[in-house]
Amino acid sequence: MDQAAVQRIAPRSGVAFTLDRGQRLTVIDPTGEQVADLVAYNRHDTGEVISSGRTLDYASRIYLTTGDPLYSNRSNVLLRIVEDTVGRHDFLLTPCSADTFRIIYGDTDPHRGCFGNLAAALAPYGIAPDAIPVAFNCFMNVPIDGATGALTVEPPLSRAGDRIVFVAETDLIIGLTACSALQSNNGSFKPIDYRVEG
Repeated sequence: MDQAAVQRIAPRSGVAFTLDRGQRLTVIDPTGEQVADLVAYNRHDTGEVISSGRTLDYASRIYLTTGDPLYSNRSNVLLRIVEDTVGRHDFLLTPCSADTFRIIYGDTDPHRGCFGNLAAALAPYGIAPDAIPVAFNCFMNVPIDGATGALTVEPPLSRAGDRIVFVAETDLIIGLTACSALQSNNGSFKPIDYRVEG
Protein backbone atom coordinates (compact mmCIF):
# COMPACT_ATOMS: atom_id res chain seq x y z
CA MET A 1 0.00 0.00 0.00
CA ASP A 2 1.26 3.48 -0.89
CA GLN A 3 1.93 4.90 2.56
CA ALA A 4 2.10 8.46 1.18
CA ALA A 5 -1.61 8.25 0.37
CA VAL A 6 -2.59 7.12 3.87
CA GLN A 7 -4.10 9.70 6.23
CA ARG A 8 -3.98 9.27 10.01
CA ILE A 9 -6.75 10.13 12.46
CA ALA A 10 -5.28 10.85 15.89
CA PRO A 11 -6.65 8.94 18.90
CA ARG A 12 -10.03 10.23 20.15
CA SER A 13 -10.57 12.50 17.13
CA GLY A 14 -12.45 12.53 13.83
CA VAL A 15 -12.48 13.90 10.30
CA ALA A 16 -14.91 14.47 7.45
CA PHE A 17 -14.22 14.43 3.72
CA THR A 18 -15.90 13.84 0.38
CA LEU A 19 -15.91 10.59 -1.56
CA ASP A 20 -16.87 10.50 -5.23
CA ARG A 21 -18.96 7.76 -6.78
CA GLY A 22 -16.66 4.86 -7.68
CA GLN A 23 -13.90 5.84 -5.27
CA ARG A 24 -12.69 3.37 -2.68
CA LEU A 25 -12.27 4.14 0.99
CA THR A 26 -9.93 1.87 2.94
CA VAL A 27 -10.17 2.08 6.73
CA ILE A 28 -7.09 0.62 8.41
CA ASP A 29 -6.42 -0.34 12.01
CA PRO A 30 -2.67 0.44 12.16
CA THR A 31 -1.93 -0.96 15.63
CA GLY A 32 -4.86 -3.32 16.30
CA GLU A 33 -7.98 -3.36 18.51
CA GLN A 34 -9.18 0.14 17.56
CA VAL A 35 -12.70 1.02 16.40
CA ALA A 36 -13.53 3.61 13.72
CA ASP A 37 -17.06 5.06 13.55
CA LEU A 38 -18.15 5.76 9.97
CA VAL A 39 -21.15 7.77 8.77
CA ALA A 40 -22.09 8.64 5.19
CA TYR A 41 -24.39 11.22 3.60
CA ASN A 42 -25.51 11.81 0.02
CA ARG A 43 -23.40 14.83 -0.91
CA HIS A 44 -26.19 16.33 -3.02
CA ASP A 45 -28.89 15.93 -0.35
CA THR A 46 -27.62 15.41 3.18
CA GLY A 47 -31.10 14.39 4.32
CA GLU A 48 -30.16 11.02 2.84
CA VAL A 49 -27.92 9.23 5.32
CA ILE A 50 -26.59 5.78 6.08
CA SER A 51 -29.20 3.62 7.84
CA SER A 52 -28.47 0.81 10.25
CA GLY A 53 -32.13 -0.19 10.39
CA ARG A 54 -32.64 -0.54 6.65
CA THR A 55 -29.26 -2.17 6.04
CA LEU A 56 -29.69 -4.82 8.72
CA ASP A 57 -33.32 -5.39 7.73
CA TYR A 58 -32.36 -6.09 4.11
CA ALA A 59 -29.32 -8.20 5.06
CA SER A 60 -31.31 -10.25 7.64
CA ARG A 61 -28.25 -10.34 9.90
CA ILE A 62 -26.29 -7.99 12.10
CA TYR A 63 -22.71 -8.79 11.06
CA LEU A 64 -21.79 -7.39 7.66
CA THR A 65 -18.71 -8.13 5.55
CA THR A 66 -17.38 -8.40 1.99
CA GLY A 67 -20.10 -7.98 -0.62
CA ASP A 68 -22.63 -6.35 1.69
CA PRO A 69 -24.23 -3.01 0.75
CA LEU A 70 -24.84 -0.22 3.26
CA TYR A 71 -28.21 1.36 2.56
CA SER A 72 -29.55 4.85 3.21
CA ASN A 73 -32.74 5.88 4.96
CA ARG A 74 -34.22 6.02 1.42
CA SER A 75 -33.19 2.44 0.59
CA ASN A 76 -30.43 3.45 -1.82
CA VAL A 77 -26.99 1.87 -1.55
CA LEU A 78 -24.45 4.46 -0.39
CA LEU A 79 -21.45 2.18 0.16
CA ARG A 80 -20.58 -1.41 -0.58
CA ILE A 81 -18.00 -3.48 1.33
CA VAL A 82 -15.56 -4.91 -1.21
CA GLU A 83 -12.80 -6.21 1.08
CA ASP A 84 -12.69 -7.09 4.76
CA THR A 85 -9.82 -8.76 6.61
CA VAL A 86 -11.63 -8.84 9.98
CA GLY A 87 -15.25 -9.87 9.40
CA ARG A 88 -16.66 -8.46 12.63
CA HIS A 89 -18.03 -4.93 12.81
CA ASP A 90 -20.96 -3.33 14.63
CA PHE A 91 -23.96 -1.54 13.12
CA LEU A 92 -26.15 -1.46 16.25
CA LEU A 93 -24.61 0.97 18.72
CA THR A 94 -24.69 4.73 18.40
CA PRO A 95 -21.49 6.82 18.42
CA CYS A 96 -20.12 7.29 21.92
CA SER A 97 -20.72 10.76 23.36
CA ALA A 98 -20.33 12.82 26.50
CA ASP A 99 -23.66 11.33 27.57
CA THR A 100 -22.33 7.82 26.95
CA PHE A 101 -19.42 8.44 29.29
CA ARG A 102 -21.67 10.10 31.88
CA ILE A 103 -24.40 7.42 31.84
CA ILE A 104 -22.37 4.24 31.30
CA TYR A 105 -19.01 5.12 32.87
CA GLY A 106 -20.04 7.73 35.43
CA ASP A 107 -17.55 10.32 34.15
CA THR A 108 -18.02 13.74 35.76
CA ASP A 109 -16.01 15.58 33.06
CA PRO A 110 -16.70 13.44 30.01
CA HIS A 111 -14.95 13.55 26.64
CA ARG A 112 -17.17 14.59 23.72
CA GLY A 113 -16.66 11.15 22.16
CA CYS A 114 -17.18 10.10 18.57
CA PHE A 115 -20.49 11.94 18.44
CA GLY A 116 -18.87 15.24 19.36
CA ASN A 117 -15.95 14.60 17.02
CA LEU A 118 -18.32 13.79 14.15
CA ALA A 119 -20.44 16.85 14.90
CA ALA A 120 -17.39 19.13 14.74
CA ALA A 121 -16.03 17.51 11.58
CA LEU A 122 -19.38 17.53 9.74
CA ALA A 123 -20.40 21.07 10.71
CA PRO A 124 -18.55 22.69 7.78
CA TYR A 125 -20.73 20.59 5.46
CA GLY A 126 -23.90 21.98 7.05
CA ILE A 127 -24.71 18.74 8.87
CA ALA A 128 -26.19 19.32 12.34
CA PRO A 129 -25.62 17.03 15.34
CA ASP A 130 -29.22 15.78 15.27
CA ALA A 131 -28.57 14.44 11.74
CA ILE A 132 -25.83 12.05 12.93
CA PRO A 133 -27.16 8.47 12.70
CA VAL A 134 -26.04 5.16 14.13
CA ALA A 135 -22.56 4.72 12.68
CA PHE A 136 -21.07 1.71 10.96
CA ASN A 137 -18.51 0.88 13.63
CA CYS A 138 -15.55 -0.60 11.79
CA PHE A 139 -13.78 -3.31 13.82
CA MET A 140 -16.16 -3.03 16.80
CA ASN A 141 -16.92 -6.42 18.33
CA VAL A 142 -20.41 -6.67 19.84
CA PRO A 143 -21.48 -10.29 20.46
CA ILE A 144 -25.20 -10.92 20.96
CA ASP A 145 -26.77 -13.60 23.15
CA GLY A 146 -29.26 -15.22 20.79
CA ALA A 147 -31.56 -16.34 23.60
CA THR A 148 -31.78 -13.17 25.71
CA GLY A 149 -30.73 -10.49 23.22
CA ALA A 150 -28.11 -9.25 25.68
CA LEU A 151 -25.11 -7.60 24.05
CA THR A 152 -21.58 -7.08 25.26
CA VAL A 153 -18.74 -4.95 23.94
CA GLU A 154 -15.62 -7.08 23.56
CA PRO A 155 -12.13 -6.24 22.27
CA PRO A 156 -11.98 -5.81 18.50
CA LEU A 157 -10.75 -8.81 16.52
CA SER A 158 -8.65 -6.52 14.32
CA ARG A 159 -4.87 -6.76 14.41
CA ALA A 160 -2.25 -4.30 13.18
CA GLY A 161 -2.77 -3.64 9.48
CA ASP A 162 -6.27 -5.10 9.22
CA ARG A 163 -8.62 -3.18 6.94
CA ILE A 164 -12.08 -2.84 5.49
CA VAL A 165 -12.60 -1.38 2.02
CA PHE A 166 -15.75 0.36 0.79
CA VAL A 167 -16.69 1.57 -2.69
CA ALA A 168 -18.95 4.62 -2.99
CA GLU A 169 -22.14 4.04 -4.95
CA THR A 170 -22.89 7.79 -5.11
CA ASP A 171 -21.14 11.07 -4.23
CA LEU A 172 -20.79 11.14 -0.46
CA ILE A 173 -19.74 13.10 2.59
CA ILE A 174 -17.97 10.76 5.02
CA GLY A 175 -17.43 11.20 8.75
CA LEU A 176 -14.79 8.94 10.30
CA THR A 177 -13.33 8.69 13.79
CA ALA A 178 -10.78 6.95 15.95
CA CYS A 179 -13.19 5.86 18.67
CA SER A 180 -12.99 7.41 22.12
CA ALA A 181 -14.55 4.66 24.27
CA LEU A 182 -12.15 2.58 26.37
CA GLN A 183 -14.43 -0.46 26.44
CA SER A 184 -14.70 -0.55 22.64
CA ASN A 185 -10.92 -0.43 22.11
CA ASN A 186 -9.70 -2.89 24.76
CA GLY A 187 -8.67 -0.20 27.21
CA SER A 188 -6.49 2.14 25.17
CA PHE A 189 -6.89 4.87 22.56
CA LYS A 190 -5.11 4.37 19.25
CA PRO A 191 -5.11 6.01 15.79
CA ILE A 192 -7.01 4.99 12.67
CA ASP A 193 -5.65 5.28 9.15
CA TYR A 194 -7.61 5.70 5.94
CA ARG A 195 -6.96 5.97 2.24
CA VAL A 196 -9.09 7.22 -0.67
CA GLU A 197 -8.40 5.81 -4.14
CA GLY A 198 -9.88 6.16 -7.59
